[in-house]
Amino acid sequence: MSAILAAIQVTWKTSWSSTPEYILKNYLLHPDRIRCSVAIDEADRILGFQSLKRASEGNPFQVTVGWGVVGTFVDLNMIRRGVGRALWASTLRAAQDAELKFIDATIEPENTLGLGYYDAIGFRTYRKLGNAIGKKFAVPAAG
Repeated sequence: MSAILAAIQVTWKTSWSSTPEYILKNYLLHPDRIRCSVAIDEADRILGFQSLKRASEGNPFQVTVGWGVVGTFVDLNMIRRGVGRALWASTLRAAQDAELKFIDATIEPENTLGLGYYDAIGFRTYRKLGNAIGKKFAVPAAG
């Protein structure tokens, strides 16, 4: 997971950390975590991961408290190969189990791949926040 995040960090020129400690703290052990799904191949190599948290008071993206917040990170060599859709299937089930009504994805406008991905799975732009675009997904009832 750290290697995937580090490669994305270099490509997008972001200031995020990609250390194992950061991954643990922000995705795997975060107190607002609902699920962190991981996609692997036949050799158990991680192809990507998707984090779903519940927005709490004072969250960094200013998302409505109680909504879900999603982040998706896919190996740059695996983009457009179904990894994101597989991760989304798991995340959507978790959102339904957690009875979330909405999920936010906050994306930098330069991240055209991310914007396209979220559009393709049903997110719609609902706000602009500084140098970011907020996309919203209405979670359907499980059925």
